[in-house]
Amino acid sequence: MSASLRRPAHLGELFLVFSGMALQGFGGVLGVVHRELVERRAWMDEAGFAGDWATAQVLPGPNVCNLALMYGWRQFGWRGALSALGGLLLAPTLLLVLLATALAQVESWPVVKGAIAGLSAVAAGLVAGAGLRLAAGLSAHPLGRAPALALAALALATLLLGLPMVGVVLLVGLPACGLTWRCLRPPR
Repeated sequence: MSASLRRPAHLGELFLVFSGMALQGFGGVLGVVHRELVERRAWMDEAGFAGDWATAQVLPGPNVCNLALMYGWRQFGWRGALSALGGLLLAPTLLLVLLATALAQVESWPVVKGAIAGLSAVAAGLVAGAGLRLAAGLSAHPLGRAPALALAALALATLLLGLPMVGVVLLVGLPACGLTWRCLRPPR
């Protein structure tokens, strides 16, 4: 951890920050999590966030939950992992139950259908923006910016062609890990 990075003062702060991030994330919280942990709070730097996010993506389960568990564990052990994950899940789950109950009453209304369609476009924009933010950090990647961008483009292309995520990880992710490991190996 870099000397300039801060950390949550206590479990309650960790819980509240992850709750706040979760309540801001519509269609995905990557952009919100990056802004909060890296830019606003300085709890992580760009390289640490990119590394943890990459790890969170290849683990089973929701990416942001994996990130919350890893970060919380690193700060406060198992209590931190549970606090970050609980913060991420509790308020949105309660809100979702309330909204689903209300939506069931009005889902056939044209204005509600239009609002849902509009939100899907916003969610796609949020995901694209988060991807562009992460791409900015590729200049520090051990492979270099161009090869890292090429691998990212290849992964996106395989997804757009309909390959399941597991296939993308096997066909693009494993070779990318191998190439990066080779670049990080000390010379003999």
